[in-house]
Amino acid sequence: MEQILEILEKDNRVTPEQIAVMLNRDIEDVKAAIKKLEDDQVILRYKTLINWEKTEKEFVTALIELKVTPQRGEGFDKVAERIYKYPQVKSVYLMSGGFDLTVIIEGRTMKEVALFVAEKLAPMESVLSTATHFVLKKYKDEGVIFEEKEKDDRQVITL
Repeated sequence: MEQILEILEKDNRVTPEQIAVMLNRDIEDVKAAIKKLEDDQVILRYKTLINWEKTEKEFVTALIELKVTPQRGEGFDKVAERIYKYPQVKSVYLMSGGFDLTVIIEGRTMKEVALFVAEKLAPMESVLSTATHFVLKKYKDEGVIFEEKEKDDRQVITL
């Protein structure tokens, strides 16, 4: 099953028929394996990665570091749950090191993101501090390089 997951993670458009050929397996076995992975919520979604900088859509992405007080008996889970329910929140990660949670959010403007942090995250009783970092440019995301530089194939000529 790991091989199927690795193939789908690289390209979700690969059909079960193509996977069966790639792995030298029966098509019905591959379809059943994919169905089981979906039912067991191992496969959660099929997603397309888009380079939004090549479109007209304007938005900002921010990474927010949070130091929080864990909830008694529930650790960080309850705090994370309250945070990930906001539609602006794209990801929440429990971290080791100097802070506890990383929250990745998107907004139309830096001001909108700053207001979200100031009005929604910072006032939470378990949040001790926040540090907001704005993404200025994406070079690589989900293992995909966004703009590879063209290689200069010119030869040096000396006289």
